[in-house]
Amino acid sequence: MSTSPQSAGRHAHPRAGNRNTPGADSDKPSRASVLGTDFAASIVVFLVALPLCIGIAAASGVPPALGIITGIVGGLIVGFLPGSSLQVSGPAAGLATLVLETVTKHGVGAIGPIVLAAGVLQIILGVCKAGRLFQAISLSVVLGMLAGIGLPLLLSQTYAMADSKQHGSPLANFTSLPGLASDVLSNPSQLTALALGLGTIALCSQWHRVPKPVSKFPAPLAAVILGSLIAAIPGVEVHRVVVHNVFASMQLPGLSDFTGLAHPEMITLVITFTVIASAESLFSASAVDRMHNGPRTRFNAEMIAQGVGNTIAGLLGALPLTAVIARSTTNVVAGARTKLSRILHGVWLLGFVLLLPGLLGLIPLGVLAGILGHVGWKLFNPKAFAKMWQTDRGEGAVMIITTVVIFFTNLLEGVMAGLAVAVILAALRLSRISLHKTIDGDGAAWLVMRGNGTFMRLPHLADALASLEGHPRTYIDLAGVSHLDHTCRNQVEQWADQQRKNGVEHVEVLLPEDQPEPESPMAARVPQRAASG
Repeated sequence: MSTSPQSAGRHAHPRAGNRNTPGADSDKPSRASVLGTDFAASIVVFLVALPLCIGIAAASGVPPALGIITGIVGGLIVGFLPGSSLQVSGPAAGLATLVLETVTKHGVGAIGPIVLAAGVLQIILGVCKAGRLFQAISLSVVLGMLAGIGLPLLLSQTYAMADSKQHGSPLANFTSLPGLASDVLSNPSQLTALALGLGTIALCSQWHRVPKPVSKFPAPLAAVILGSLIAAIPGVEVHRVVVHNVFASMQLPGLSDFTGLAHPEMITLVITFTVIASAESLFSASAVDRMHNGPRTRFNAEMIAQGVGNTIAGLLGALPLTAVIARSTTNVVAGARTKLSRILHGVWLLGFVLLLPGLLGLIPLGVLAGILGHVGWKLFNPKAFAKMWQTDRGEGAVMIITTVVIFFTNLLEGVMAGLAVAVILAALRLSRISLHKTIDGDGAAWLVMRGNGTFMRLPHLADALASLEGHPRTYIDLAGVSHLDHTCRNQVEQWADQQRKNGVEHVEVLLPEDQPEPESPMAARVPQRAASG
């Protein structure tokens, strides 16, 4: 996923909305026309997907073939299934760092069982109609998660661009940057590799400025071709993609590989893969739905489709699969109208690895790292933090906390922390109360409460009640409270009982469900306030 769902929808909609209208009855395109546009779109998506599949595999620490296999599964398997018609699935940059950590610690063989188990869990969630639950996640948590994915990805690819080994955790990668700079400056081949990577980032970020029709060509593929040509110059020594037979690269898990799934650490990894892959896919679906006027995504069906894809990818020992916003955006903008385009893009990926695998060995790893570094920067998106903070400081704090916790711990803990803070923020805002105190000329004290009285506002309520002490008569009007939880109700009732025991002349409490007694001063004041409010 290379951009946030919001930015993808915002930028792509004006271009795609008028062309992609399969639901319109008027000016309905012919079947031949639809087939033609879908065929053309599939070629464009293939050209975008190929370097991303290879780059994500390299960033994940696995053979390039495993990334392409996941892309093939996304096209040929998920492409056929119901859910979303136009979004395209494949290996995701957002999971590359997590996969690399897993491969480093447990080996490539651990990926298959984890991905398979995550796929089965996704199918169960879809069958239980839990797909729409992911739409109820705060936007600040989503953007914080994307930034928390993007920053570690950018740091890790900085080392890959320099043909150097990273240090594992994002914090270790960050603190070791001065050492990396020293190594690069003393090694001409590493300096050349870094130049190729930085040049790739510059090309991808500025490609939109290139005049048409050249800019229609996918920037990642242009970077791969140009970087490969430069690396082919005699005397240029950089690390290149190591080519293996696609079938030999598959890490088919055996029964013994699944025994480790009972370990708590593996269970945590399965849950993390499930949450992040599902969130990416369904957020992408929401963004893609805003880009065209065709059939809307059926979220539960899409969850099942993603689960089937990951189950098969896991059986093949390949990378985890998600719906990917970059490829999906390309598909819509290229004019795709049906799922045929995403199916065909899988066919082209399969044909490439079967017929032209040797071409992969010409690609410098630094270029692929540059492509992924550019993706990481767009996911991190520093401007989104400033915009969120200006719009809502509370939501901005949630976004920052989510990103920081992910950076220092891991994806799952970061997302859980962000969700917890978002829930607390929502609860605080929903439990706002107003407390208005007045003193009559005869010394009677009145306390009028409005809003939602929850335990989170108990200190405020306790202070207001304490300020009423010392008056001969006290009236507490809670008739306008929308919700009064047991804790606040108990606080008011206990305080009133204590005041009566202390000899206060009159203490009267009007609860939300009560009506004032006709002879009570409340009877004259409550209706008047309700009518004027």
